[in-house]
Amino acid sequence: MAEFPNTTHEGFNVTLHTTLAVTTKLVRPSPAKPILPVQTGQQAQQEEQSSGMTIFFSLLVLAICIILVHLLIRYRLHFLPESVAVVSLGILMGAVIKIIEFKKLANWKEEEMFRPNMFFLLLLPPIIFESGYSLHKGNFFQNIGSITLFAVFGTAISAFVVGGGIYFLGQADVISKLNMTDSFAFGSLISAVDPVATIAIFNALHVDPVLNMLVFGESILNDAVSIVLTNTAEGLTRKNMSDVSGWQTFLQALGYFLKMFFGSAALGTLTGLISALVLKHIDLRKTPSLEFGMMIIFAYLPYGLAEGISLSGIMAILFSGIVMSHYTHHNLSPVTQILMQQTLRTVAFLCETCVFAFLGLSIFSFPHKFEISFVIWCIVLVLFGRAVNIFPLSYLLNFFRDHKITPKMMFIMWFSGLRGAIPYALSLHLDLEPMEKRQLIGTTTISIVLFTILLLGGSTMPLIRFADIEDARARRRNKKDVNLSKTEKMGNTVESEHLSELTEEEYEAHYVRRQDLKGFLWLDAKYLNPFFTRRLTQEDLHHGRIQMKTLTNKWYEEVRQGPSGSEDDEQELL
Repeated sequence: MAEFPNTTHEGFNVTLHTTLAVTTKLVRPSPAKPILPVQTGQQAQQEEQSSGMTIFFSLLVLAICIILVHLLIRYRLHFLPESVAVVSLGILMGAVIKIIEFKKLANWKEEEMFRPNMFFLLLLPPIIFESGYSLHKGNFFQNIGSITLFAVFGTAISAFVVGGGIYFLGQADVISKLNMTDSFAFGSLISAVDPVATIAIFNALHVDPVLNMLVFGESILNDAVSIVLTNTAEGLTRKNMSDVSGWQTFLQALGYFLKMFFGSAALGTLTGLISALVLKHIDLRKTPSLEFGMMIIFAYLPYGLAEGISLSGIMAILFSGIVMSHYTHHNLSPVTQILMQQTLRTVAFLCETCVFAFLGLSIFSFPHKFEISFVIWCIVLVLFGRAVNIFPLSYLLNFFRDHKITPKMMFIMWFSGLRGAIPYALSLHLDLEPMEKRQLIGTTTISIVLFTILLLGGSTMPLIRFADIEDARARRRNKKDVNLSKTEKMGNTVESEHLSELTEEEYEAHYVRRQDLKGFLWLDAKYLNPFFTRRLTQEDLHHGRIQMKTLTNKWYEEVRQGPSGSEDDEQELL
């Protein structure tokens, strides 16, 4: 009896050993991931040095561009859009670097290369989020139907017209041949519009606000739609579609697009609504630093999540910005509201400037394959595709709109379809074989972007004056007073209409009791806005104003007590 426990224990060990051996044979552990060369030793150090030089070069380019914008503002060169000036400066810098490399004085080829991953991960999300976040200042929701029609269906029409035209011209041996999926991918990426210069001219000349919002709103949604369409074409390219009929290919592409579009939009909208509820019920207004930090986290959160689950991060962060501007922003303290405005503007300005500068640099930094016939036909197809998009859809929308889109407005909308950095970055992101095809697409994209920015963007103001679309107040101004500097206006204004200072009673009087609200606007004012936003009491309003006044007085006292800010000196200056 005394040896029984030992026998049992020994048998248990044998059984356990046998079970583990069988299990080990049946379930093999997955092999460990190999350590990449860049993670160890000298190669890691070289990678760090290369990244450091790239960061240094990018910051140096940004600093030079900021000085250029400052000179434009200082010497009142307001007739020149900043985007055009920065692209021109990038071209000049690229030429200088090319001469330096030709003389073998330095080699900056790696530093001046524009990396698509850097664009999509670091530069594009702040630009898109700021665009969505700034939609509060226009009648975006009043024109949401028209904007969506132009941005979604119009972009798809343009992509099919350009892609189909390139494919059939190639089959007719008029231009270089591209297969169907590559043609559609190029048509999708080149359909992304970026009317930065046009919007600056619209704001300077005070054109019809409906025209301004139609162009601005379409350009924001259009970028995301164009990226999703391009990703759809890339997905078809990676799959083996040889055994699939054309109708099945179309259905697969349509299903992928709908999943990307609506899935990403739903994810961004849900993230924005969650941020509104979090900041409504967790009151961080007395600690603006924590409140501001939470907003920055929610700003980038949908992009990372969407990309991680194979959706469109750009579409998600766009809708998140729109929702956060409409709901979350009004749960913030006045200090954080101003911080968000200025921070987003500054970061978006730096990202846009960096992109336009590298767009100019790319003329000399990448190997090119230039075919004049391919470029000319693509420009013709881009302009024709834009026309097929704008004019028929505008006539269709006029049957349902109270504020009609006039023929002059249609023409300006067609003319303002400038191309920007997104088509260029997408062209570099395409996985095309052979390399000559990739170089052809990249060179043609750069040519179209420069053509639209420099030629069409530079002639928009004379066209608007000739078409007599500008506001009567602006028409009476002297041409010298027209200011196209987006940066100068951005720094001199704080959008007070985006500061939430409505109490419960004031909100009831301004929105809920209005009889002209219909559809979504009525639903939003009656139910959604009260549920997702915090209505201020008189005490909250009083506390917010005291907080702003305290911070202002504290800053003023620190300025007065500086090394050269004594009260005697101040009196002498006065």
